[in-house]
Order: sequence, then structure tokens, then C-alpha cells
Amino acid sequence: MWSLRFISAEALVSHPEVAQQSLDGVAHNLYPLLFKASYLLEQAEVIRALLERWPLEECRLGALLGPSADHSEDLRDRACRACLEAFVRGLADHVLWAGGRQRLRVADLTGVRDVQVQRCPCGKALGRWGRTELLARTCCELQAEPPGARYPIEVLADLFVTEGNFKVVMQALDPPRPAPLRVHCLSFRADSLGPGQLLHVLRLAGPGQLRKLEVVHNVRLHAGHVQQLLAQVGFPKLTSLTLPAKAFDAPPACTPPPSGEDPFLTSIAWELSQMTQLTELSVAFSTLTGKIRKLLSPLRTPLRALDLANCSLNHADMAFLANCAHATHLEVLDLSGHSLVNLFPSTFFRLLGRAAQTLRVLTLEECGIEDGHVNTLILALSPCLELRELRFLGNPLSARALRRLFAALCELPKLQCVEFPVPKDCYPEGAAYPQDELAMSKFDQQKYDVIAEDLRAVLLRAGRGDIQVSTPIFGSFDPDIQETSNELGAFLLQAFKTALENFSRALKQME
Repeated sequence: MWSLRFISAEALVSHPEVAQQSLDGVAHNLYPLLFKASYLLEQAEVIRALLERWPLEECRLGALLGPSADHSEDLRDRACRACLEAFVRGLADHVLWAGGRQRLRVADLTGVRDVQVQRCPCGKALGRWGRTELLARTCCELQAEPPGARYPIEVLADLFVTEGNFKVVMQALDPPRPAPLRVHCLSFRADSLGPGQLLHVLRLAGPGQLRKLEVVHNVRLHAGHVQQLLAQVGFPKLTSLTLPAKAFDAPPACTPPPSGEDPFLTSIAWELSQMTQLTELSVAFSTLTGKIRKLLSPLRTPLRALDLANCSLNHADMAFLANCAHATHLEVLDLSGHSLVNLFPSTFFRLLGRAAQTLRVLTLEECGIEDGHVNTLILALSPCLELRELRFLGNPLSARALRRLFAALCELPKLQCVEFPVPKDCYPEGAAYPQDELAMSKFDQQKYDVIAEDLRAVLLRAGRGDIQVSTPIFGSFDPDIQETSNELGAFLLQAFKTALENFSRALKQME
């Protein structure tokens, strides 16, 4: 629904020159309305002019773009490059030219969602990494300006730092003198950084206010690094933590103690227990066999999201998960890479039963679920009436078994999204599981299309055409990986080159 006020605002900003000339005569409480209308029509010049003259003490991007009484459409999934660049440039203009008229105290750049398909007219996105670099470069440019009597503006941001923008971000966070823009980080993602770089930038990013920390992919941490990071930096308000693969491996030169205790794990668990607001934890691809109790039992708050994909869990780990306090609060759970139905049927059944009242997203990729396990899986899922998303790619299931499973999934009233594997009927007979990427991609596309259509028909006959089904063979869309793919590729090539050089050097020493 659009109000008459919004229609009028849209009419004004559709004539950029007239709009800019009229801003000084516009009531202050209409600026947010004009901003949303300008963003909707991608009028970058008007957005920049609005920010330069912004008459209010706060400018929060997420609130400006969200649904309102005047305009019900949600524009927060439009990470429009032209509009976001205009926003930040306008913020710089505000600092430079507003003079005594400057009233802005807080500029909040958070709240924008990165999606695969942009709905803005230009269709060009500015992702989290690009927004980070743009903000950092703008801060550095303003640092070069002569200091004035103006007061600093607090800028709230979600930062994504890699080797490619590390230096400019460091300069923005650590200015040589008081700067007009002070960046405060609410969420932080790090990739392709060294442990020392990560520690350094996090100390400057305001860890006391940080709510979400993602350390992913090509940040090579071991348990010693993680313990140092948590102990020396401290994250008292952290609600969400993601650690990279092998983050719980012992340091290379570490000798296991005679007692068999893991001092690093004990210390990390204690540091996590001091984060009294932590509700989301992702430690995928870390070897945690027999360690789940020690890691999770000290936590003071129940977890709502837990990612234990490919963590080599054993019976004791699964028994703890099924019976711990976290189970009845879990909303998002990933147990991919474990033979749950085959090795731990009773504890898996109990875990889902206890989580049923809250569980919304369940991921069971490459769990060795075969046709003979489908009935057990259906029974385990049946109480999960709050489930909205189910992902079980990479499991060797036939078309017949999938039809049976889909018929049962129709009974889950809130289910919206299902990611299912390519049926094994589409692969050559005897194909091995789990599959590598090459083997995964070599299937009979025509046969798959027929089976997929048949599965959708199962949903339609049950009146569940609202459930979206797909088979993203190489994983779901990740905007952060998409945006930095070139840099990450170069990083991996350099890492491979270094490994070859080390191997060659070792061979020469042996000779």
C-alpha cells in the first residue's frame, strides 16, 4: 500500500533537479519518506543531496528501507550499488559542507540483505565487502581533510575484511588523529587473513560492541589461535560465532598432555561461557570426536543455532546433544557428514523429538541416508511441526524413496523450502557416495527433470504447492563468496604454490 504522501514524494524525486532545489524548504520529518522514494526509483543524486542536508540526529538505513505506513514494500533486499555509493558520498558531504547545520549523530549502514537477484533498476549490487571498502576509503579521505570544530558521527557497519581491503580498513579504524567518522562494527566477517592480521583488526573494530563474528574459509586458525583470540580480545556482547575448519586442532608443536585432557578446549569452552549472550555457534569441519560435552556444557545460555557439520561426532557426542538443555531451544541445526540414521538412530530420534517445538531449519547433507532409512527419517521428522527448511543433499536416495519422503513432508504445515539430492537413479549404477564435485555433476539431466517434476506433482496433489524445492548441486548462493571469488582464488593459488615450495625444500633436505 502506498499513501498519498509517498506518491507525492515519488513524484518529486522523479525530477532530480527540482527535488534538490526544493530540499531546503521540505519539512524535516519528510526526509525519510523522500529517501525511500529516491531509493525505490534509484535517484542517486537525490539520495546524496538528502544525506548532505540530513536534518535529523539519526539516519538508519534498515529502518528507512523497511515497510512503513506510507509504503509497505520492503526494500532492504536491494543492495543497489548506485544508491549505497550515493548514501556514503552524501555522508561525506554532510561532514564537509553542513557546517553549523550538522545535526547527524548516528549513521547506521546495517540492515541491508544481500540476495542473488537484485530487484533495483540497475541490477548491480554492492555487497558487504564492497560496502566495507567504500566506507573505509571514505573515512580515509576525510581523515586527510583539515580538522574543524565539527563533532564526529558514529557510523554503525557490518564489516567484511580480507587481504584485499585489510590496509584501508585498518587505517579507517585507527586514524592518526580524531576523525569525523567513527566506525563501530556490529558484525564482522574475516576471510583470507593471517592469524596476526585477524587479531590486530578485531582489536580495533570495537569487540566490546560486536554482536556477530564470522571467521571463515581461508583464515587458518588452530586451537591455540582461537584460545588467544577469545582470551585477549574478549567479546562480551557476542551472540553469534563462526569458526573456520580445523579451528580445534592442536598447534603443530604441541605435545599432548599425559592425562589426555585438552587444555586448549578447556580454555576455549571457558571463554565461550563468559559470552552470556551467545546463542549461535558454528564449528563445522573441526574434529570434535568425544568433545561436545566439554565444549557446550559450560555455556550459560541455550543455543538457538548450532552447526556441527563434519565434526566426526561419536555416540557420546550424540547422546549429549539429545539430552542437553540446548536441544529444546534449537531453531537451526546442521549435522551434515554424520551417519545419523545408520549409527545413531535412537539418539537422533530423541534429539529431533526434543527440538521439535522450536526447530525451523534442519540440514542433513551427506549423512548416508539410503532408501532403507526413509521410514525412520519420516518418523523422526513427524513431530517437527515448526520446520520451515529441510536440506538433505548428497544422500543416495532413489526416486521411489524421495516420493515417499515428499508425501510425508506434506504433513509439516510450516515447511517452505526443501533441497533434495539428485536421485541415484540419475547416476551410473554403482556410483560411490559421498561424491566429489566432478562425480556429482555427471548425471542424467533429462531423467532428473522428469523425477523432479514428479516430486513437485506429489506436493501439488497434497495441496502443498507453496513448498519450494530445488537441487543446488554445488551449494546454496553465498553472496560473500560470490563477491570475493577472484581474491579467494588468488589466495588459494598462492597457498598451493607455497605448499609446493615447502615440499620441494623438504625433498632437497632429505637428499
